[in-house]
Amino acid sequence: MPFTRRHLLGLEDVSSEELSYLLDTAQSFKEISEREIKKVPTLRGKTVVGMFYEASTRTRTSFEIAAKRMSADFVSLSASTSSVTKGETLLDTARNLDAMRPDALILRHASSGAPHFLAARLDCAVINAGDGAHEHPTQALLDLLTMRERKQKLAGLTVAIVGDVLHSRVARSNVFALKTLGANIRLVGPPTLLAPEMRAWGDVTTDLHEGVRDADVIMMLRIQLERQGKNFFPTVDEYSRYFCLTESAVARAKSDVMIMHPGPINRGVEIASDVADGPYSVILDQVTNGIAVRMAVLYLLTNQARTQTHSEGETQAELAAPEVEVVAPRLRRKVG
Repeated sequence: MPFTRRHLLGLEDVSSEELSYLLDTAQSFKEISEREIKKVPTLRGKTVVGMFYEASTRTRTSFEIAAKRMSADFVSLSASTSSVTKGETLLDTARNLDAMRPDALILRHASSGAPHFLAARLDCAVINAGDGAHEHPTQALLDLLTMRERKQKLAGLTVAIVGDVLHSRVARSNVFALKTLGANIRLVGPPTLLAPEMRAWGDVTTDLHEGVRDADVIMMLRIQLERQGKNFFPTVDEYSRYFCLTESAVARAKSDVMIMHPGPINRGVEIASDVADGPYSVILDQVTNGIAVRMAVLYLLTNQARTQTHSEGETQAELAAPEVEVVAPRLRRKVG
């Protein structure tokens, strides 16, 4: 099944076929980043705007690199240097940018639902780069790609997600996608950071060593202090005593366990340095795969918009630059 969505706002309602298609497309783009000249004309003439109302290193940079490696023009906007400081609303800012006819708008915002709000009101494709404590779909996609590369499958894997699950948009997107693809989920953290309704997502435990036992993947989460309106645990030192991933905890997982973290890492709080830098860590592989995933998302969404404006029968392969041979599988969509 081709990916025919107009926007990427979350993964909760994305089917297994669509997820697999996204991952296959991302895999096909990885080769570009290994070239001496890391540039193809796939999105030449396209314009991508990044609106980041929250701090970002990996997501913001990888979206920009992804766009430029496909020859798109990338314009970056932060709240601190925009008319937001003069009182302009999110919608007014977005509408003014949309009037400049970009092909895609990437939004990171502290308010859950902000990308959905704009997607209903703008003509361009909208990509969620993280909204409040809701979702972060491209982070989950790069996590899935990293898992699939190492484990050759996702169905049947036991994935332990450890830390501030309550406030983590990374956790939500991963839970939605992993459950759709048949993985087994374990949620691990302090009881105050594990809401009762999360029991519907998978097994829940407050014991780190029990939670990572025989796990195929351990995904550590950053403590979201900026989203916590009250104290969910006594001190950071107290948290690290019980939930920092150390070698003794890793020893309880499978011998080929993968250690993941979306970043930024708080060393010695969520994860020990010898684990973060150790042989089981794939944290930097996640960063590498982030570029390929975001290339795939930009490619599929911007060309989806273009497909809708062309005559019936014209295929996506014909719309893509003919000299680019790395995009597979070929995309074919119904128009209209």
